[in-house]
Amino acid sequence: MPININNPEADVLTRKFAAMAGIGITEAIIIAMKEAIAQRRAAQTPLQMAARLREKHHVVLGAKTRKPLPSAVFAAMWDDAKVNDVR
Repeated sequence: MPININNPEADVLTRKFAAMAGIGITEAIIIAMKEAIAQRRAAQTPLQMAARLREKHHVVLGAKTRKPLPSAVFAAMWDDAKVNDVR
């Protein structure tokens, strides 16, 4: 799927990075996105990320949501998956 950069600053930064690295703009975008994702993952633990997302989406965990589901719930999900499995 093509990416169309309509932001002049994004275009300039992408071309500058590509020129510095001696690569094309597509490869520059790929490298930049991989580095940004790695940096974001390294900056937050999974628990911190979950807390950030709960806050962002206004999800509040109460006592009821912290209780594990009974094993029957998981068994029912697996039974449903087997029934709906079309091979």
